[in-house]
Amino acid sequence: MTALPRTPSFRLDGKRALVTGASSGIGLGGAMALAEAGAHVVMAARNLERTQGVVDEVRAAGFSAEAIAMDVGDLDDARAKIAEHGPFDVLFNNAGTNDPTPYLDVDEANYDMIADLNLKAAFFIAQAVAKGMKATDIKGSIIHTSSQMGHVGGIDRSVYCGTKFGIEGVTRASAIELAEFGIRVNTICPTFIRTPMTQSTFDNPERVAWLEEKIKLGRVGEIEDIMGSVLFLASDASSLITGTSIIIDGGWTAD
Repeated sequence: MTALPRTPSFRLDGKRALVTGASSGIGLGGAMALAEAGAHVVMAARNLERTQGVVDEVRAAGFSAEAIAMDVGDLDDARAKIAEHGPFDVLFNNAGTNDPTPYLDVDEANYDMIADLNLKAAFFIAQAVAKGMKATDIKGSIIHTSSQMGHVGGIDRSVYCGTKFGIEGVTRASAIELAEFGIRVNTICPTFIRTPMTQSTFDNPERVAWLEEKIKLGRVGEIEDIMGSVLFLASDASSLITGTSIIIDGGWTAD
């Protein structure tokens, strides 16, 4: 008699997840994906009042969540919050920023603002969570929000691309080192997703036309487009996947 295989569970019941930049956009989408699968989600962002309002709605919908104030750029405070509320089974390391600027106009303040958040803070937030996983023998999953711009170049995005190429390298190297502890590290790499941070791009008809030309499926991304990938990487369904990327770009990078 054939022993039929069964799909590993996508459920996260009993798991604790930390999501940074969780009050809106991609962070909120990832937090909801994890909460819907049964995880208790610690939703972290700088504005506690706003984040608490979102958490109240998540709870009212029947899911488990709590809000904490966390500025990932303040690493001492962020490490303390991670120690206080952890350990975590899942990290969706999502907080990030961009300030589209032509390459010849980038100054040090612009560079530092983007690099400090997208690369330095992301590195050390993941490190702090990984230390908690290792100390408590959690076979956890770390998911970085990278970008299709971690694989290709983009207009007015030289610094942003540099940080996202950087987090792709960090992901691969840390995945190798953390594998012995059963901790997996991966990225999701969205195309332009309709969020508050990208609204200025969507307000420019010429840029929208450029996006629709580059995205082979002919439409920009919505928050829901990233949710399945976050859940997949957080769950046992991806238990043999580490050190790689899921590119959610509608075919932008296919050619």
